[in-house]
Amino acid sequence: MITSKELRQKWIEFYEKRGHVNIGAVSLIGDGTTGVMFNVAGMQPLMPYLLGKKHPAGTRLCNVQGCVRTVDIDSVGDATHFTFFEMMGNWSLGDYFKKEKTRWTFELLTEVLGLEKEKICSTVFEGNESAPRDDETANYLKELGILPENIYYLDKSNNWWELEGTVGTPCGPDNEWFYPRHDNPCGPNCDINCSCGRYVEIGNDVYMQYRKTENGYEPLANKNVDTGFGLDRMLLFLNGLDDGYKTDLFLSVIQKLESLSGKVYDEDEAARKAMRIVADHIRTSVMLIGDVNGILPSNTGAGYILRRLMRRAIRYNRQLGLDASALKEVAKIFIEDIYGGAYPLLVEKEDYILSEIDKEAERFETMLTQGIKEFEKCVLSLERKNEFMAKSNPAYEKETTIAGKAAFRLYDTYGFPLELTVEMAAERGLTVDEAGFDAAFKEHQEKSKVQATFKGGLADHKEATTYLHTATHLLQAALRTVCSPDICQKGSNITEERLRFDFNFPRPLTAEELKAVEDLVNEKIGEDIPVVMKELPYEEAKAEGYTGLFENKYGDTVRVYAIGDFSKEMCGGPHAEHTGQLGHFRIQKEQSSSAGVRRIKAVLVRE
Repeated sequence: MITSKELRQKWIEFYEKRGHVNIGAVSLIGDGTTGVMFNVAGMQPLMPYLLGKKHPAGTRLCNVQGCVRTVDIDSVGDATHFTFFEMMGNWSLGDYFKKEKTRWTFELLTEVLGLEKEKICSTVFEGNESAPRDDETANYLKELGILPENIYYLDKSNNWWELEGTVGTPCGPDNEWFYPRHDNPCGPNCDINCSCGRYVEIGNDVYMQYRKTENGYEPLANKNVDTGFGLDRMLLFLNGLDDGYKTDLFLSVIQKLESLSGKVYDEDEAARKAMRIVADHIRTSVMLIGDVNGILPSNTGAGYILRRLMRRAIRYNRQLGLDASALKEVAKIFIEDIYGGAYPLLVEKEDYILSEIDKEAERFETMLTQGIKEFEKCVLSLERKNEFMAKSNPAYEKETTIAGKAAFRLYDTYGFPLELTVEMAAERGLTVDEAGFDAAFKEHQEKSKVQATFKGGLADHKEATTYLHTATHLLQAALRTVCSPDICQKGSNITEERLRFDFNFPRPLTAEELKAVEDLVNEKIGEDIPVVMKELPYEEAKAEGYTGLFENKYGDTVRVYAIGDFSKEMCGGPHAEHTGQLGHFRIQKEQSSSAGVRRIKAVLVRE
């Protein structure tokens, strides 16, 4: 059995022997330059260098990079989904290209990892009107000994890499590598395109040889190679496993949860799902809190994602009959036994990480207990109704949907997220009337509309000033998206002519960042999003993700404004009714306001 430590070491040593510099891993937390909260791929931190900037370590690089992807949090609980994972990568920045890369990947797979060359399969780009068929890569593969019948030409959706929606960025065909899990085809046409799961993709080499233009693609002067092999997936495959939670990255954690709960992972389906969720979500939480740019659970940005992960882990931990001490036991195993060697900062921050996990568990317990009780009342009410109706009408079809108003009450009164209600309902074989929830939410919003009072740096009550105030909310949300989720308002002044917004940030914004912020604000204006106001208890507003400038200056009840899911702030108002009223947003100036504080001046233009 190959361990995660051995696999990391083999990868780095292989490429170091071929002139690559191990550049190590960077923070999991996005730095704002790519518009995402977390690093979601090994190549993401290297994008400036793939675009032409000189890397200080040279033209041949390699590393093992931690990544966090949370778009499918709800899928975690099966055998293969994870929110944290590691990508083994290597890069050529205008150095070697297809011939060397195909040979090295082949050597790694066969000579280092012991795969049989006759079983290796590979896919290449079949070509289209914009770029030719990649016969060059296919010929190199044949020369290495890969059987011609194991080389597949696939279309752009399978074997082409580019950043969607961009112009001027590098792109090109990719070469994906596959291997069968076993030697038993499901039928005569069982190949890499078969859905039976016999073949697994073990990695890919991207050849960035084109630049995307307005009208198609043009050849790049300096061609790059971007390789990505998932460590978690490779570890699973090399050990002949079909359950990612049985590799050494999780096995000792699962065994600890079995010991603490008295439940057996392989014999109890519900317990197995719960153990997987606790293990995955606590692993990711440990990594995010213990990161060099570590974050804490909060109601906004990356902190909200962390809070969602931790609270989902807490709920499933309770399903195992365990308390918060089990979460800390799990975290300790990840820190001390599994990842401490590869990520030594985790060991340095161990006490801090465990303390924050404990605090979040304590915060969530009361709300979770109350919400679950109310949820059980909803289920009981539905069961009693079905029982009563069945007695009087044998043909009655049992109702299996929790009413939207009931789900909204869980949300409005107990702070219970709709997603949690939906997940718990599914566990009981029920659904939730989500359309009814939305209708109840909208009705609540309409009832909550009252005359707004003017606060927050507005000079007057004129329409132009009001629109600029709404633009300020969009500006702050755009800055958080583009530059940093930790940005918050440090002051503002809004007149009929312009807005002035001060915010925390350690350096001047680049021209690219300013344009991205401006474009994002105008995108939201173009979407003509309704601006929704309601009044909430202060603690409830915080729980729903609304942010405020001076937390100690709010009363028991606050007025909050939401612009879709893009901006949620506590504010006195006033605001536009919908963003389409604002016109075109234009940044005039960005400058220093004081130490660590930047200032943006902007206007709205009617075009």
